Amino acid sequence: MASKYKTITAELRRQIEAGVYPPGSMLPVELTLCDKFGVSRQTIRQALALLADEGYIQRRQGSGSRVLDRKAQLPRRTVAVITTYISNYIFPSILREIESVLCENNATPTLFSTQNQIANERKILKTLLEGTPPDGILVEGTKTVYPNPNLDLYRQLMDRGIPMVFLHGVYPELQAPVYVLDDNFGGARQLVQYLYKKGHRSIMAMFKGDDLQGLQRYSGFVHALRDLSLSLDDRQVLWYNTENRDHLLSEEIFANKLQPLWRNCSAMVCYNDEVAARVIGLLTAKGLRIPEDMAVVSFDNSIYSELSPVPITSLSHGEHNVGRMAAELLIRLFNGQPVQPQVAPWEIVQRQSG
Repeated sequence: MASKYKTITAELRRQIEAGVYPPGSMLPVELTLCDKFGVSRQTIRQALALLADEGYIQRRQGSGSRVLDRKAQLPRRTVAVITTYISNYIFPSILREIESVLCENNATPTLFSTQNQIANERKILKTLLEGTPPDGILVEGTKTVYPNPNLDLYRQLMDRGIPMVFLHGVYPELQAPVYVLDDNFGGARQLVQYLYKKGHRSIMAMFKGDDLQGLQRYSGFVHALRDLSLSLDDRQVLWYNTENRDHLLSEEIFANKLQPLWRNCSAMVCYNDEVAARVIGLLTAKGLRIPEDMAVVSFDNSIYSELSPVPITSLSHGEHNVGRMAAELLIRLFNGQPVQPQVAPWEIVQRQSG
């Protein structure tokens, strides 16, 4: 739980950014803030000191706290945001948080989408190198499980001193990359343990095989089965990639692959909510009841988890947003502050599917 003064700082920061206290105005005096938040004067002073350190206010003995025009103090920067997709699935919320952090820090994002294709990624990187280079880059790697032929271009950008932060996936061949990843291994373990507590002893899974997330989730899945002394048959894990997902999830192909398994398995871990919703639709079309005949759980706690034919039990990042975390790391790099790679934890949101 955040310290009280940090909570107060966050609320005052929000009000300043919303225009409740515009540049040039004065914050309420300390005693008024004490009454408003129900805390001591020392706590208020800690909160105001943090706001001053962040450049939101100027404090003067006997004169109170004046709101500063923070954007006017910051250099104007441009940031290239490279994602696999822009409008699909979880990306709108990630991009909103990225844009929010960048705008707060006088930075303008320019969006690029690779469609998870290596060739598109190369075109984008060449565009950045041949034109006016951005001040920073936020990038979601493309097909991160495979050797990437575009590392030469990433290295050229890094050699120019352009700060770069990866999200969701990273190219480990790059020197000391800065990144924000999901806790994919731990999340898969959580889902298996959850299903085990529900009484399931034969659990299958479906993962994406061309990105780092899929392999890490698979690793957490099989390690959890082992630690719980549950058997694993290779045939109980279905794999797909960017190109064949829709084919695999067609009614005829999926039924042929899954039908031999659902008689022996009582639960399924899916790579994400989008896949889980499709799986639930295909299973119910075959007359199976969810979760009585097959429990289905997944990752992301997205809109799909609520709109699925049966609402999906899914992992959520809660207050942690990978986009915001990555953008905040980039701002720290701009400011010359030390950074460490980060991992976003999960928490289970239980619904009717499992």
